[in-house]
Amino acid sequence: MKANGSLRQTLLLAGALLGSSPAMAAEPIEQRIATLEKELAELKALVKAQNATSSTSQTAAAPRTASKPEAPSPATTVTVSSGAKLQFYGFARFDASYDTGRITPGNIALYVPSEATVSDDAEWNLTANATRIGMNLFGPDTETMKLNGNIEFDFLSFVGAENNSSPRLRHGYLKAYWPANDFSIIAGQTWDVNASLIPFVDDPALMWDAGNIGGRHPQIRLTKGFKSGDKSRVEVAVAAARTIGETNVSNADSGKDAAMPSIQGRLALSTPLLVSGKPATIAVSGHYGQEEWDTTTSGEHETLDSWSCVLELSLPLSDRLLFAGELFTGENLDDYWGGIGQGRNGVTAIRSHGGWAALRYAASPETTLSLGAGLDDPNDKDLPNPTPTVSVRTLNETQFISVTHRITPNFILGGQLSRWRTDYKDAKEGDAVRAQTSVTYSF
Repeated sequence: MKANGSLRQTLLLAGALLGSSPAMAAEPIEQRIATLEKELAELKALVKAQNATSSTSQTAAAPRTASKPEAPSPATTVTVSSGAKLQFYGFARFDASYDTGRITPGNIALYVPSEATVSDDAEWNLTANATRIGMNLFGPDTETMKLNGNIEFDFLSFVGAENNSSPRLRHGYLKAYWPANDFSIIAGQTWDVNASLIPFVDDPALMWDAGNIGGRHPQIRLTKGFKSGDKSRVEVAVAAARTIGETNVSNADSGKDAAMPSIQGRLALSTPLLVSGKPATIAVSGHYGQEEWDTTTSGEHETLDSWSCVLELSLPLSDRLLFAGELFTGENLDDYWGGIGQGRNGVTAIRSHGGWAALRYAASPETTLSLGAGLDDPNDKDLPNPTPTVSVRTLNETQFISVTHRITPNFILGGQLSRWRTDYKDAKEGDAVRAQTSVTYSF
């Protein structure tokens, strides 16, 4: 017999004996009933407390089953001597892909070489370089300010051998946020302000050079939010970011050699449209910077502008279906993964336009399906003429379908099928299909 059952019977028996005692028999019937009801209520309370204690003990001893990933909590952090808290995260990831034709650079997909130089050269790629490790930092806060930061690395640096790659800094920044004013300052390296959306792809290259521009740069950023009605919010962000150019005649970085940093900005409105509780966001963003290209070693130079204008849209269509996309135009965008990696023709900036669009469907809490396409189209008039050793890309496009499935919150499978086509000036196009899969252990 279970312990709580024995206790229940013992308590009930004691109550019955008390109810039949001579002292109680002499009481009026109404008083006896009231007394018994009071004792019965006390007995029920004792039994309920005993059951709750037993249930808690059994639950604590039982193993936890797989469920949705839980949000990080302070209990998972480590406090250091400064009072700041560190929270470690990351994943070990393995990527495998088969390409019907060679895709540059291989482990990730950017564009397809011309069939005139590489004809139907199928290729396998196996890598663990997308493995990532990071730290979230919290506090110490003040009464009015919340302080946090992030440091994150992966190994997609393309420095070192395939099985001995060097780490690459993705993020390294601090953020100070004043909730009462909805105002924040970010200082360090993180995602660009312009073109802030990310396509729903499994490839770590994120459709760069194929319609998705924007990357990560060292910057100092100011962000201010404003309430607009009961459920809407307007956000204004501006940043001064490092301009990263190429080595010019005087052996200086053309971006660092310019007299100004790149200025990035974004104006966004978030408001419920089609789905209650899931606001849509529409934004206009862009950047302006300069590169100084020395034409002689004596200091003569030309200044090249670099700019972009981007329209962003993130639109929930239902509780499970999300549409997102970007349209861009600009020039000298190679540092922002635009122009198919082509920024200038001598001292002339190359103009380009394009964009991407995608749908993501949450089939279940564990499984997500996505499909989409992207395109990057440089202005042919700005492009140089090809040479025997240099190909000139005139158009790059891709279409994809992908699936992500969480076997457990920590064990994730991904798969993607994509088609890639790259057109060339005065040369045959390149065309390939990539079948890709990923296996991830997230922590």
